[in-house]
Amino acid sequence: MLSKLRLLRPPVSPGSRILNAWENKNYSDKKNGSGKNNRGKTTPPLIQVIKPVKINFSKKTKKIYEPVNIPKKEIIISEYNKYPLNTCPLVTKDEFSTNPKSPTTTHSSESENNYGWQNDSKNKQSFRNWSLFGGAIILSGTVYGIYHFDIMKQKNDDNLTTEETTNAKKIRKLVQIPSLSESIPDNIQYLLIGGGTASFSAFRAIKSADPTARVLVISAEGYLPHMRPPLSKELWYGDDTEMAKSLNFHQWNGTSRSLFYEPEPFYTPVEELTTAKNGGISLARGWKVESINVSKKKVKLNDGKEISYDKCLIATGSVPKTLKLYDDANEELKNKFSVFRSISDFEDLWEQLDHIKSIAIIGGGFLGSELAASLANKGKKNGVKIYQIFKEKGNMGKVLPKYLSQWTTEKVRNEGVEVVTETEVENCSLENNKRQVNLKLSNGKNISVDHVIMAVGAKPNTELATDAGLEIDSKLDGYLVNSELQARTDLYIAGDCACFYDKQLGRRRVEHHDHAVISGRLAGENMAGAAKPYQHQPMFWSDIGPSVGYEAIGIVDSSLVTMGVFAKGNHKDPSLLANETDQNTLTNKKETNEELGSKNNETISENDYNKGVVFYLKNDVIVGIVLWNLFNRMSIARQVLKTDRCYKDLNEVAKLFNIHGDSS
Repeated sequence: MLSKLRLLRPPVSPGSRILNAWENKNYSDKKNGSGKNNRGKTTPPLIQVIKPVKINFSKKTKKIYEPVNIPKKEIIISEYNKYPLNTCPLVTKDEFSTNPKSPTTTHSSESENNYGWQNDSKNKQSFRNWSLFGGAIILSGTVYGIYHFDIMKQKNDDNLTTEETTNAKKIRKLVQIPSLSESIPDNIQYLLIGGGTASFSAFRAIKSADPTARVLVISAEGYLPHMRPPLSKELWYGDDTEMAKSLNFHQWNGTSRSLFYEPEPFYTPVEELTTAKNGGISLARGWKVESINVSKKKVKLNDGKEISYDKCLIATGSVPKTLKLYDDANEELKNKFSVFRSISDFEDLWEQLDHIKSIAIIGGGFLGSELAASLANKGKKNGVKIYQIFKEKGNMGKVLPKYLSQWTTEKVRNEGVEVVTETEVENCSLENNKRQVNLKLSNGKNISVDHVIMAVGAKPNTELATDAGLEIDSKLDGYLVNSELQARTDLYIAGDCACFYDKQLGRRRVEHHDHAVISGRLAGENMAGAAKPYQHQPMFWSDIGPSVGYEAIGIVDSSLVTMGVFAKGNHKDPSLLANETDQNTLTNKKETNEELGSKNNETISENDYNKGVVFYLKNDVIVGIVLWNLFNRMSIARQVLKTDRCYKDLNEVAKLFNIHGDSS
């Protein structure tokens, strides 16, 4: 499950929290219901109102509140009028005179004393006001300094955390289940090396043919067997992010399902496999087979444990290729690059989209094009810029004819991807405090991005071949197998790493989901004693954004002569197809986009490539077919491919696919 990346912030002291809240008055008013920002502590006001000061008189003086017959001029002191901010206290006759025997003769000196007291009080109050004012200024400066320091420290810490997150690849601890190899049986009836689609299909076939079979799957990955195509397609679309994080997705028919073929309870615990009454299928995750002794029918695990087998299947799949400039780079620069194949790669990339603003995808094939469109769709909400760089003239230029490849590129650009064609990355370096990668392109331009994904193809995982003495095809790579997918006695190969013989199309190696399913199934049946030849024509599909989707079968290579028939308009009447056949486009690999046109020299509009069929020819025989935005017609394509004959008019063949009909 996808773990959520959290940017850690260092703890803030209580004093800093009070100061931050004091600075943010709006938040404080809403939070506390008043303008007081410091709880339990009052802050002196900048301007203090001085209250009247009561004069301390003798305790013996008796207060007289009744009116007395004293002249008004002897009661009111004129100097008080000069200080309007001070309030004159109520004064009685006895309080005026300190000598009760001579009240009138002491008035002048008493007045001077009161005036001096008042002047001194005023000076003290003025001094106190200025002191408070100066203190308020110092306090404000201190508060601002602390606040500014806290903000800058927070930004620096956040930047440091982000930089560490983007610079350092996530270190994942490989979980081994079981934790000790002693729990793995020493002898096993059926041993499957690899935990992908081919192995899953094989053990289902084995259990179907032999219900009491004991099957052990050894997978270097820490995940249950799962499908890979949704990692670059369906999981990136849809508004339910929690669904994607849990590795669930919506299928083409609208139903949802998990990326994993079966839940964990489906598998028999490894420790119970040998004692289970009806056998079972056990999965040893996180363990790797280091070598195979074919003659002794033994394998050795990465900790040295040996396991004997009766029948064995190698279904180790393929591994992503990397660029030479990446291989030669230092570790700090390598941390800015990644490949994309596994669940871990998907999870890491998903998390990175939360804090990076630009990604460059190097490669224009299936994976590169699918990822570019998927990431552009996902990155729209976060403002992530997606670049796609490749040396071909258009997307999937090695598969599609030139005009269709360039048309697809425009569709990818419409998704928000900045596609850079006919260009290669010549060099790279770190910049902006090592936060970005500067890519130097062969066209003389430079692109700076936060992360780089290498989608430059894959190679079969054949690392077991050396010790086992197995043959590898010199042109196509992969383990050489016979028509029954057998490399040696009781040793079978299936999936991406198998180089098999096709009696119609010759020696082939296919890296697609359908081939993994069918070849794995056939290998499992043959391991259980079926001895069937592999005669299936594997198909594949690709979805690039909402506008491009296609299925293909056979040899699909743009270097071959191609002829495409595309529907014009959106006619639903199949009878109109024959009348408009001449208006459709017949193209080959030598034609350019500007040369495309009908017999009336009309310019082919953008809509003319929305739906159609492309035939790939070798010696005038159809060897491959692409159904462009046409679905549920693969059975027809298989029949056409199986005839292995020349057709005089491919427009007539195109009618079989009902191009103007419903594509669903």
